[in-house]
Amino acid sequence: MTGKIEARLAALGVTLPDAPAPAANYVPFVRSGDLLFVSGQISAGPDGLITGRLGETLSVEQGAEAARSCAISLLAQVKAACDGDLDRLEQVVKLTGFVNSTADFTDQPKVVNGASDFLVEVLGEAGKHSRSAVSAASLPLGVAVEIEGIFRIR
Repeated sequence: MTGKIEARLAALGVTLPDAPAPAANYVPFVRSGDLLFVSGQISAGPDGLITGRLGETLSVEQGAEAARSCAISLLAQVKAACDGDLDRLEQVVKLTGFVNSTADFTDQPKVVNGASDFLVEVLGEAGKHSRSAVSAASLPLGVAVEIEGIFRIR
């Protein structure tokens, strides 16, 4: 039986990928009580990594799409941590977004809105969260965006 959150994703035309495996010596998530800390998820889509630099090769809109892809991967990790039951997700607590951008680019919040807006669209009130959106001189594999998250689960 499909849960409420997965039904909402399906209605939006989104299928969660398998949770991405870590690229180095760390785990994809750690649970502490009812909090789930999910490691940074990098921007990737069906065609592979979403690379580039905001203020140089990517527009704010392209950056927001890259951030949305990170949110999809975050949800995939939450689903894996909850033994396949995404409805155990009660609240997105905090996101930290890193935007690969030039020194003079100042629209990091607009880029990370791609993730925030998506999570609210899928989860409603449970998707509202605290957040940081910061610039990075570069990111792993040249990706445009990386986002980590803290979630409350049951």
